[in-house]
Amino acid sequence: MGKLTTHVLDTAHGCPAANLTIELWAIEPQTEQKTHLKTVTTNADGRTDSPMLNESEIKVGTYELVFVIGNYFAAKSVKTPEPAFLDRIPIRFGIADADAHYHVPLLASPWSYSTYRGS
Repeated sequence: MGKLTTHVLDTAHGCPAANLTIELWAIEPQTEQKTHLKTVTTNADGRTDSPMLNESEIKVGTYELVFVIGNYFAAKSVKTPEPAFLDRIPIRFGIADADAHYHVPLLASPWSYSTYRGS
């Protein structure tokens, strides 16, 4: 039962990133053409209420999660330069096994971010 999940941690404040917008795109590898699949907002725990892709939606392919981090930190009244150093964080990744659980978390501040394949 494959699925794609994510969560976001605000490392500047040491808390989950609630009310952060995340876009999911499918990428055609030959042409780089993007197809928008969905846009969601994180809950109080910095997670989405349901998987980004559930077992009936997940397919082998290339995807991109775009985390709208600039708006998130602006809403928290974090003083950043104009334009902000980080605004939208795209993470492009491949799904090679549609039966596996892919978890792509983001740890972010206004100045840096990291990710990994979680469980």
